[in-house]
Amino acid sequence: MQSLVPVILSGGSGTRLWPLSREKHPKQLLSLISEDTLLQATVRRMDGLSNVELLAPLIVCNEEYRFVIAEQLRLMDKKGSILLEPTGRNTAPALTLAALAAMQDGNDPVLLVMPSDHVIVDIDSFQAVVLKGMRQAIDGVIVTFGITPDAPETGYGYIQSGEVIDHDNAVHRIARFVEKPDLTTAQGYLDAGTYLWNSGLFMMRASVWLTAIEKCREDILTNCRTAWDRGTVDGEFLRVDKDIFERCPKDSIDYAVMERLTTNNKELPTGVVIPLSAGWSDVGAWDSLWQVLPKDNVGNVSQGDVVLNNCSNTLVISESRLVACVGINDMVVVETPDAILVVHKDKTQDVKHIVDGLKNKGRSEGHLHRKVFRPWGWYDGVDFGERFQVKRIVVKPGAALSLQMHHHRTEHWIVVRGTARVTRGDEIFLISENESTYIPIGTQHRLENPGRVPLEMIEVQSGSYLGEDDIVRFDDIYGRKEN
Repeated sequence: MQSLVPVILSGGSGTRLWPLSREKHPKQLLSLISEDTLLQATVRRMDGLSNVELLAPLIVCNEEYRFVIAEQLRLMDKKGSILLEPTGRNTAPALTLAALAAMQDGNDPVLLVMPSDHVIVDIDSFQAVVLKGMRQAIDGVIVTFGITPDAPETGYGYIQSGEVIDHDNAVHRIARFVEKPDLTTAQGYLDAGTYLWNSGLFMMRASVWLTAIEKCREDILTNCRTAWDRGTVDGEFLRVDKDIFERCPKDSIDYAVMERLTTNNKELPTGVVIPLSAGWSDVGAWDSLWQVLPKDNVGNVSQGDVVLNNCSNTLVISESRLVACVGINDMVVVETPDAILVVHKDKTQDVKHIVDGLKNKGRSEGHLHRKVFRPWGWYDGVDFGERFQVKRIVVKPGAALSLQMHHHRTEHWIVVRGTARVTRGDEIFLISENESTYIPIGTQHRLENPGRVPLEMIEVQSGSYLGEDDIVRFDDIYGRKEN
């Protein structure tokens, strides 16, 4: 039985879904459609696939997301490997690293390459088309899946299908790739009936991809192979050599390889496209999310504490407070504890300009939530002012913060739930619920949760400077130099 490795690419930042999606906690890590995050739904998409030896997923991600992704897999009770990119180099190097990892034990599995932030509603139809692609990939073909269009969409690239390879399974050679069109051109593609939306989904043997990338972009393969060979394994994390990988050129799967498969170059594998109709969306902006969510009888979608009066075709999401809307149509309103977005559904692609502006002004809302996830748990910035800051901190059972010191602030800790083990200078002691302690400026300290329930506490910081970069680490079980 042929083995299949789901390769999940999780490198995007999802700026068009701000303020829910932030650079440090992007959309694939959010529960936008169901209780599962988009990443978890992507992993679960292969459950029950028949006639295939389904191997553990391989997730390629930015190093910053590693602990959150590992925790999401743990919550699903799923095993998997997490391949860490020291820096983003687009999808072609990411897939090349994945192919090298998949072949490390002398195997040559088929790779099913999926972005971590897409939605597929009809799982049965998706799996049926995957099995069609599997048969092609086993024979050395590189497969992509094109979404059967139902509208003249200008937000997607297109693939034109060419010569028929397999009538029964609607397998066509790839004739050409085309960039995002204007509305008139998109309508022409829809009318022609030979164009499909470019889904970013691919299938091939690991060895076939390595052969193709060597023929098309040998420089990418050389850098990736050297970075892989000099890498290390750290439990579930696969690390590559940072200095070597940073020299790797940036390129996408489409540009590096797929577009070159249309030239009938005999040295390259055959490239085919298979139509897919399974309720697919890349959830690229707020209007895309509105389209895939259940609506009321006048087209409204609401999540959280929301009250609507005389509204239609509107998406409203509230995370922390009551949001009331009256008499609005075709709008998106998104509330988070530190930001509120109001945008017309026709302008949701422009949200990225807001994010760019925030970053240019040095504002943290462009890349961080008020609630910040760490490998040991999370903290929420509850309040702040001149010379003080209040945080709610939750530490997972058995977890520990780094042994650290601050130059400019003192910290007061109050335990609300659970038990804390505190290192303060030469002292080590426990504090329980309703008890507190104090960390002076310049004192080495560590916070640990020795218990079986989450440790919840309130931290009050005071001092002349309260930035997250006022930290000196002496020891950290997670191998971090910062954060």
